[in-house]
Amino acid sequence: MNRLLSVIVNNRAGVLHRVTALFLRKGFNIQNITVGTTDNQAQSRMTIVLSDTDEETVEQVMKQLHKQIDVLKVTDWTHQPVVVRELVLIQVNSPVSTRATLTTLINPFRAHIIDVGRDTVMVEAVGKPEKVDALISLLRPYGIVELARTGVTALSRDTQTSEEMMRRTKENALYI
Repeated sequence: MNRLLSVIVNNRAGVLHRVTALFLRKGFNIQNITVGTTDNQAQSRMTIVLSDTDEETVEQVMKQLHKQIDVLKVTDWTHQPVVVRELVLIQVNSPVSTRATLTTLINPFRAHIIDVGRDTVMVEAVGKPEKVDALISLLRPYGIVELARTGVTALSRDTQTSEEMMRRTKENALYI
């Protein structure tokens, strides 16, 4: 099972290296990692996805991360309500004759054509990794020239809001 960790760190040179070196030393596989500053420019958030990691291993990783000087907070979001998104840019073969078809294909994904060349178009999509995977599979027969994915980034949901929405949804379902 994949595990999703959020790590708040001091925004300093070398922090990313020290954190990833810890995973390397322990033999943990990072499936993907994204890093960006938070609303506080002195801090960055690392969103780390570990592949095939059990509960005991995650606890060990979290303890090791907490020992790092520049690590301020570590949270396992695996079983918590979170919003997860990924960005993908896909350059696809697209002669003029197929552009209308491509546009029709990408619309349900809320993807956009952001660049048009003579023989290719560049598509931008943002969504859950599963949605990104589905779009890539759909575009593959047209010929993907290049592809770049950001990896996932995530934020926890306001659990009180989520619980309230679920309660309201159940209440409204009773009246239908």
